[in-house]
Amino acid sequence: MASPTIESRRRRRFILLSSDESLAASLRAALPEGWEMTAATDVDALGGFEDILQHRFLLLDLDAPAFDPLATVAHLRRDLMLNIAIVCLGGLKDMRDAARRARADRFFERAEAVERMRQFCAQYGWGA
Repeated sequence: MASPTIESRRRRRFILLSSDESLAASLRAALPEGWEMTAATDVDALGGFEDILQHRFLLLDLDAPAFDPLATVAHLRRDLMLNIAIVCLGGLKDMRDAARRARADRFFERAEAVERMRQFCAQYGWGA
């Protein structure tokens, strides 16, 4: 990818890392106007540092069987050194505690996913 442009940085978008198609469909159906969601199961498929940084926050499914959520948090924080907000959905207490130690930011139940996504879109709307 070429260097990010001002216009590309202004796009309102976030990442969903999950293999749950019903979760992705629910979030996509509830997207606020002007927002985009990039769904993936492999953070490396999203591109490099500059590509991921173009997104305003990341929703991470801690129950995803298709990838290791803890390794994903570690990769984002330690390897890529990204400071994007990582909002975790689901997961048992031990998984949440491990994700917290890996420097994930927020934790919510899966049933709250749509409501929380909309709240974060409002928070990260930047003048919307």
